[in-house]
Amino acid sequence: MTTSASVPIEPEDAISTDGTVTDRLIDANQKYAAAFSDPGMDARPVLHVAVVACMDARLDLHAALGLELGDCHTIRNAGGVVTDDVIRSLTISQRALGTRSVVLIHHTGCGLESLTEDFRHELEMEVGQRPAWAVEAFRDVEQDVRQSMQRVRTSPFLLHTDDVRGFVFDVKTGRLREIDPA
Repeated sequence: MTTSASVPIEPEDAISTDGTVTDRLIDANQKYAAAFSDPGMDARPVLHVAVVACMDARLDLHAALGLELGDCHTIRNAGGVVTDDVIRSLTISQRALGTRSVVLIHHTGCGLESLTEDFRHELEMEVGQRPAWAVEAFRDVEQDVRQSMQRVRTSPFLLHTDDVRGFVFDVKTGRLREIDPA
């Protein structure tokens, strides 16, 4: 696996290391935009699929799934759990932009396996206000994939709930393991 920290940079392509990380990203965008040409796509994913996955930086979803720009909608959050906001995004994806399939991807070694809802209490003690959101921590990644599949399949807002599949991505091997919804 290659990370941005290990990619050799040629001097003429070098990105400034001065300033903040955001400055570095803006510098990289200027280089990107200089060579950019509009691919002429619309917002509807070519494969009519939405992928819900964890935000973990180790998951390169496009590479892992053989996807190209424009193939899918990608919805990411901590744990890849199906929250009300994920249902909101999936509803828009299906009803306004034509997706029909949903792929859910959790992964091994997820940080949410080491948190509890006590995290919210600790935040409340620190800042004086309890977050309105749930942590959605879990102990069993397979069971959480099952719960996420069930949340999608039973949502009254979603038009297409017949092609919902869940997987666990192994961060050591790069392989997906499908989870039986039962």
